[in-house]
Amino acid sequence: MKRYKHLLLLLALFITGLSVNAANATLSAKLDSATLLMGRVTTVHLELVKDKTQQGFFPIDQLDTLNRAVEIAARPKADTVDLGNGRQQINRDLIIQSFDSGLYVIKPIEYVIGTDTLRSQQLTLKVIPVKVDTMGDIQDFKPVIGIPFRLGDAVPSFISDYWWAWLLGLLLIAGGLYYYLAWYRKGRNPLRPVKRRLPPYDEAMLNLRALKDRQLWQNGMEKEYFTGLTDILRVYIDRRFHVNAVEMTTSQIIDTLKRNEETKAVNEQLSMILEVADFVKFAGVRPLADDNERAMERAMNFVEATRPVETAADEKKEEQP
Repeated sequence: MKRYKHLLLLLALFITGLSVNAANATLSAKLDSATLLMGRVTTVHLELVKDKTQQGFFPIDQLDTLNRAVEIAARPKADTVDLGNGRQQINRDLIIQSFDSGLYVIKPIEYVIGTDTLRSQQLTLKVIPVKVDTMGDIQDFKPVIGIPFRLGDAVPSFISDYWWAWLLGLLLIAGGLYYYLAWYRKGRNPLRPVKRRLPPYDEAMLNLRALKDRQLWQNGMEKEYFTGLTDILRVYIDRRFHVNAVEMTTSQIIDTLKRNEETKAVNEQLSMILEVADFVKFAGVRPLADDNERAMERAMNFVEATRPVETAADEKKEEQP
């Protein structure tokens, strides 16, 4: 009898451990847009935060629909972000579409960990029907009998006599409009003077001082403060070292800059800033006041330490209009 009691106790402890494990994980879902034109697509963004040791699966991967009217059109590859301390964030997208108009409730999406199940919040999608002009497709099948048209009867003689000159003028106007639009799409409007952008160092220091003056963390907005701080550093690294830091994770940025001779001395400061920022943005940690001020000092030190040395030729080039 005692033997069975021990087995039951071990089983209860095992199930309790699984429940505690699952309690450390969260799952959220949101739509790109709550309204959708019938036949078009939108995206459901899933955000799963859990321990690295927790293994599970999405039951929705075995289905082609979210409900009777909403279909799963595609499943892009998931993106995993290392949050540190054995935690990770998995970002998944589901591309959905619907061919029936109406208001549909999307049940909570589930993620199964052992014997426990995480559930996201419930979503609502409104599918708008496509307007069809029922009279637009009605046509007369009988051929239209009319008087033969002659150009000279409706067009003045000064146009009909010099039609080639007018055609050439239209071609020149069309060509000029085409090249204007081609320049405009590239952000280079030939009719508007181009505003010269500041060098990476000057731009970063100006933005850091502006962020400091906003006093975000002093007003309880630590997440906005660290988001702005890391965005400024990512843009600076992108422009200064030609590294696509805006699209990279924290670990990718640190690993890339470790191989750069100009950033070896201050790479540790940048690593501390980005790691604290990840905890604040993704784990909801509220840093101390000293940590907030130290993050700004380290950011300015990093930008100052990696400031490019300008030569005389560079300075002359900068002075040219």
